[in-house]
Amino acid sequence: MSATAEAGIARKAQHDGDGHGNGQGGHHSPGAHGSVRSYVTGFVLSVVLTAIPFWLVMGGVLGDTLKTSIVIMAFAAVQIVVHMIYFLHMNTKSEGGWTFMALVFTLTLVVITLVGSIWVMYHMDQNMMPMSPHEALQRP
Repeated sequence: MSATAEAGIARKAQHDGDGHGNGQGGHHSPGAHGSVRSYVTGFVLSVVLTAIPFWLVMGGVLGDTLKTSIVIMAFAAVQIVVHMIYFLHMNTKSEGGWTFMALVFTLTLVVITLVGSIWVMYHMDQNMMPMSPHEALQRP
């Protein structure tokens, strides 16, 4: 290849930005990068969503352990969504919607696995033969 042809290819690659000739200038889709404002918003929401459950536990506000656990899990779920939106920039438009579809599929599998595991453990506990304390001490 001649030096002139190589120089022309190099200029085209610099003009295109990424050397692949797709004309995107080396940038990703418009929603791929966050602004400082979105990162700060995500950070503030994360701090608030961490501080509230911490206060609930340390202050004994709800009193009941079950209620507190449910509230903490709800705050954790909201915080996961905040992280996915503000830090991972996941939405229905990024990557043509495939990242969102992969997330939905993953969450479906996780829910099926967790619910199935809890169901199996509950039924195994209910169907096990009870053992008296005397029998438990005599087991080798």
